Amino acid sequence: MVRQRSILSLILVLLTTFLISCAGPTVATAPPTYTPAQLEKIQEYLPQLIAVRDRSEELQELIRNNEWVKVGNFIHGPMAEARLTMNYITPNLLPQDQPPARKITRQLFKDLVKIDQAATNANSLLAARSYQSAYTDIEQFLQLLPDTSSASEES
Repeated sequence: MVRQRSILSLILVLLTTFLISCAGPTVATAPPTYTPAQLEKIQEYLPQLIAVRDRSEELQELIRNNEWVKVGNFIHGPMAEARLTMNYITPNLLPQDQPPARKITRQLFKDLVKIDQAATNANSLLAARSYQSAYTDIEQFLQLLPDTSSASEES
C-alpha cells in the first residue's frame, strides 16, 4: 500500500509539473502592422489604381455615347491594368484584409466581363449598371489600403 501511494504521488507530481509548465503566462501579441517594404509596394502601385479611378467619367461618357469599341478598349486597357494592380497589392495587405481584397478583385473582374458583354450587345443599361458596380469595387478596395501618406513623408 505504501508503495502504491509513492507511485501515485510521483505520478501526481509529474502531472502537476507538466501542467504548470504548459500553462505559462500568456504573452499579449501586438496587432499586425505593415512593414516598410509592404508600404513601399503599396505606394508603388497605388497611383496607377487612383489614375483609373479618376478616369471614371471617361468610361461613363463612352457608355453614354454608345462608343462600344472605345468602351471595350477602355475595359481591356486601363480597367484591366487596375485589376492587375489590385492583384499585385493584395499580397502586401495585412492577412485579415487579403480575403476581402481578393473577393473585391474577383467582383471587379465579373463587372468588367458584364461591361464587355454589354458593349458587344450594345446594351447601355447593363453597361451603365456594371460600370457603377466596377467603380464601387475600386473604391471598396481603396478603403482596405493603409494610409501611406505618413510613410511617404518619412522616406
